[in-house]
Amino acid sequence: MSNRISRNFRNIFLTLIAICGNVCLPAPAFSQSDIGIEFKDKGQIVKTLTLSELATAFPAVSLKIFEIHEKKDHIYKAYPARALFDKTFGKEWKKAEEIVFISMDGYQASIPVTKFLSHDAYFAFAHDDDSPFTMTNILQNNEVVQLGPLYLIWDNMKSKVLLQDGASDMPYQVKSIELTTFATRFPNLSPPAKASAEAQLGFLHFRKYCMACHMINGEGGGKAPELNYPTSVVEYIKPKYLTRWIENPSSIRHNTLMPGLAQEIPNRAKVTKEIIEYLKAMSTTKRSPKRQDIH
Repeated sequence: MSNRISRNFRNIFLTLIAICGNVCLPAPAFSQSDIGIEFKDKGQIVKTLTLSELATAFPAVSLKIFEIHEKKDHIYKAYPARALFDKTFGKEWKKAEEIVFISMDGYQASIPVTKFLSHDAYFAFAHDDDSPFTMTNILQNNEVVQLGPLYLIWDNMKSKVLLQDGASDMPYQVKSIELTTFATRFPNLSPPAKASAEAQLGFLHFRKYCMACHMINGEGGGKAPELNYPTSVVEYIKPKYLTRWIENPSSIRHNTLMPGLAQEIPNRAKVTKEIIEYLKAMSTTKRSPKRQDIH
């Protein structure tokens, strides 16, 4: 009897091995050099380039920056952003209003073209020491994140302005780069015309620090929850807790990956208050998100 049971277990075990041989083995590692990065102009694809193709088209540089996500200096291998834009879009990119960067994790940063004309930006593709292209993001509960295929960085070592901007304009896992205008790309994010001056300022802060992760009426980043539709956060979170949530999320939720509003931001408490006023104004202007608007 025991021999028969043993044979049955053996047959089951061999069957599982046979099945796993077909479907359970891990897939071969996917090389990020094969990922196609899309360059778009108003929604139309202009060019698609892999990291291998970028390597043959652009000379790389080693750039030392203050890595805001880790609060220390770091050296990356990178391509100059303006040279890359010239090559992919032509000189006309300088006449655009915004450049939207869509990341593989749902982050969606919209950055004014004027910032790229005023400051030196780069697309990092590797660490200078050729270690795995990852980072321990202390702003998000020490989460270890993949940075590729491209990571937008800034030559910030001697720039107080760039350091004050924090990490909001430093998207990693960038897979798509698009020239656009803000009103066309995000028509339902602007506050109503009757909104207060505080709410209008709050809109500018929300654009800069919040919309890369969060949506309003289905527009913005897809990394974090929608904040306005169908119920606004100001309708179910008390003001004092919403303030704490914006400035120090871990004081509300243990192990949250949401980073607080950067300490380096001037007049930080005032900025928080104005963001909340913007959210209050938007709670009166709810629009059902269209499926195609959700990225």
